[in-house]
Amino acid sequence: MLTLMRFPVRNDDVPTLRGWIRSSSIRAGLAQRAKIVLLSAEGMGTTAVAERVGVSRPTVILWRDRYQQGGVDALVDLPRPGRRSDTDEAGIIARTLEAPPDSLGVTHWSSRLLARGMGVSNVTVAKVWRKYGLQPWRTETFKFSTDPELDAKIRDVVGLYLNPPDNAVVVCVDEKSQVQALDRTAPILPLRPGLPERHTHDYVRHGTTTLFAALNVGTGQVVDACHDRHRHQEFLAFLRQVARAYPKVPLHVVCDNYATHKHPAVTAWLAQHPRIQLHFTPTSGSWLNLVEVFFGIITRQAIRRGTFTSVKDLIAAIGAFIDNWNERCQPFVWTKTADEILPHAKPRKRTSFTRH
Repeated sequence: MLTLMRFPVRNDDVPTLRGWIRSSSIRAGLAQRAKIVLLSAEGMGTTAVAERVGVSRPTVILWRDRYQQGGVDALVDLPRPGRRSDTDEAGIIARTLEAPPDSLGVTHWSSRLLARGMGVSNVTVAKVWRKYGLQPWRTETFKFSTDPELDAKIRDVVGLYLNPPDNAVVVCVDEKSQVQALDRTAPILPLRPGLPERHTHDYVRHGTTTLFAALNVGTGQVVDACHDRHRHQEFLAFLRQVARAYPKVPLHVVCDNYATHKHPAVTAWLAQHPRIQLHFTPTSGSWLNLVEVFFGIITRQAIRRGTFTSVKDLIAAIGAFIDNWNERCQPFVWTKTADEILPHAKPRKRTSFTRH
């Protein structure tokens, strides 16, 4: 040991500690710890060392104690606060993928709740979640069709999209019911640099309409009509309108299983017009109907942010949008085959009940 030193330092550690202080490549924190130990060894008190190095008294005491317990290795190898190992990350991931215990009374983990249970910082949990894309607060829904003719209907509809019959027209038909004519209670504030368009949260209802649309799969053009109701009478009237729009050609109509589409009056009319054939999507399979894509577009671009003082104004806006749509439209291109779709449209058989 060095003589005349109030703080004992091993003789063979002194060159190492002095080398750390002189080194330009070593971490600043490590050089700082070496200064604390050497100044203490020279007889300086805790307060004097703290002022000289520029740290607090507890920091001086901490690193002197660490040196006494483990020598220079204790100054180098101690983990930094907040740093997690791969094992810690694996533990956080495993707990996140498990449901919280019933005693907590919650349906999913929050970062603070999980951190409290594991004895770590919620910041650590949040970092692991962000790193591995874990989002316990999010949820999505899914539904499998229970239609016993699922396979046949998917192959029928997809076959029309990918290989339409020669010299025939394929249209996708559906109704968008309860389209509301909403009028805001104050004028809309227009878009400005740095500010989005703004409108009031509350509104006044001025009635509803039902939009019937037939999307031509080959061209993207839309035949439309608005009616107060969506019974079989309105559907049959719209079918006649579509038939007039595409005369003297085989007409294949894709639609869903809504009861009005199978009404005896509709069936009887179709029997009198054999060139028109209905093709039904599976139960809970409206995503197969391409007109749903169009409904999403018109909702976003013309209806949701519109202001309408009457149903008449709403119908006029819908008509104006569709007129312009038909001038610039392009067909929606279906790319997936029935064989590619079917494995994802049916529940998978579970071969293992292991949770991952």
